Amino acid sequence: MIRISRKHRLLVIPMNAMSDVAFLLLIFIMLVSLINYRKEVKIEYPEAAEALKKVSDKKNLEVWIDKSGYIYLDGNPASLAEAEDAVGSLYRTAPDTRIHIIADKNVPFSSVNAFLEILQLLEYRVVTFVVQEEDA
Repeated sequence: MIRISRKHRLLVIPMNAMSDVAFLLLIFIMLVSLINYRKEVKIEYPEAAEALKKVSDKKNLEVWIDKSGYIYLDGNPASLAEAEDAVGSLYRTAPDTRIHIIADKNVPFSSVNAFLEILQLLEYRVVTFVVQEEDA
């Protein structure tokens, strides 16, 4: 009987390629973590001479009003009736939620006033107008 013996080779894992993969994964994770998932509406902020108080972004409802007068709730378009329903249900579930009104500086006052009348009817009192700080 003939015995065939195999030569055993020493396995070598190329470490240079593994370090390249590790750095590529690190770069990918860093880029993905920088993505901003917040929906924003493109507006020009009105300017304020003095910012009195900065608030945190927890428990907020952002109401965007663009220069055409369209209303967006947290970046999603809404009519006045939908905004009234959303604010009413928000007030029932979480009355301490702050509403930020972010309006374009060229928006007609009637558009902002229509939303303010809804807040007045619902007796919502935790409202903030967002403005851009004036450059000194």
